[in-house]
Amino acid sequence: MEAYANALLTAIPTFVVLLLTEIAYGQWSGKQTYVFMDTIASLSSGLTNILKDTLGLVVILVSYSWLSAQLAITHIDAGLWLYIIAFICIDFASYWSHRLNHKINFFWNQHVIHHSSEEFNMACALRQSISNILGYGALFLIPAAILGIPEQVIAVLAPLHLFGQFWYHTQHIGKLGWLEYIIVTPSQHRVHHAINPIYIDKNLSAIFCVWDRMFGTFQEELKEEPPVYGVLKPVQSWNPIWINFQHLWGLLQDAWNTKNWEDKISLWFRPTGWRPKDVALSHPKSLITDVHQRDKYQPKATQSLQYWALFHLFATLSLLLLMLYHFESLNNNEIIVLGFALFAAIFGYTSVMDRYRWSYAFEWMRLLITFFTLSLALAVLVPSIYWAWMVYVAMASLSLGILQWTGSTNNAQAA
Repeated sequence: MEAYANALLTAIPTFVVLLLTEIAYGQWSGKQTYVFMDTIASLSSGLTNILKDTLGLVVILVSYSWLSAQLAITHIDAGLWLYIIAFICIDFASYWSHRLNHKINFFWNQHVIHHSSEEFNMACALRQSISNILGYGALFLIPAAILGIPEQVIAVLAPLHLFGQFWYHTQHIGKLGWLEYIIVTPSQHRVHHAINPIYIDKNLSAIFCVWDRMFGTFQEELKEEPPVYGVLKPVQSWNPIWINFQHLWGLLQDAWNTKNWEDKISLWFRPTGWRPKDVALSHPKSLITDVHQRDKYQPKATQSLQYWALFHLFATLSLLLLMLYHFESLNNNEIIVLGFALFAAIFGYTSVMDRYRWSYAFEWMRLLITFFTLSLALAVLVPSIYWAWMVYVAMASLSLGILQWTGSTNNAQAA
């Protein structure tokens, strides 16, 4: 885990630089693809994913090391070919895992966050799941296990494979000629994120587009059909934690409300979007039927609320980087407390962004609990972390009071 934390200390600043470069280019070219609150939500989602991985919130159902021990029939000598073959195996596994996420109700819950933005830019690439807590991904690496590819090689290449999917989340790069037949390009991935009927569930590959062409899921971006981004059932929220579990909550409600016991069980494994007939009639849900006639989620946000949200994003990012920097010197209890304090912070300020009526009360309670928890339970914490959190709590309390006093979130949502 220390190696992962160190890798993030390099990856996060790199992503931020690329993102700021895209924003600057959008301003210069007059084709800005960023919306302020959507960007805050996307970056906040990225923070939750890092926290989830840092805390190790996963239950391993099948490990790659066990599969390799059971299935290996040969071994590839260490060298360049070992890494090339391993990378191809990872990409093959990614395609099928991705396809499963799109096709089955239960698994869509852990992927909907990535498609939830109604914009398409490098920030939305950071909308990664925290609900994928069941570790079954090794099953898709059976070819690698049969070839006896060492676990250490998979562990090294997997993060690089994930980071390699960042760059093509952009609208500023057109088609790339002959490369369109080899790798996944921005044009292909724009199709993947689109909700136009012709584009739904297409272009599922991660690095090499050959899998889409081989298994019938490839679709070219068409000039006459500009991509429209988001999901057919809009999430209507900036809160990444709620978005991560919104679909699951809907499935639980359907399973409870349907009178058919077979449907209660089977709905989890039905195609994505399937609902029992009785529940679909008694509890209808609105879906986008005309992608070119839809209103984006844009709750009114004053300039002061935008500045407030930006402060919290930078504060939580800084506190996360500080935790990663001192990761080796922290014990498990300290990591857990700090991790969940950051989760609570992200849930709190994105709820205020959504203008929920209860969000102010939640924020005041969160700040109070954070203060006493860090003061009592973490009295011997690394001083720089402790005082950074105390400064954050003080500034957050002051700014929340000012925001509430100025009434920046009037006409709040009732939910």
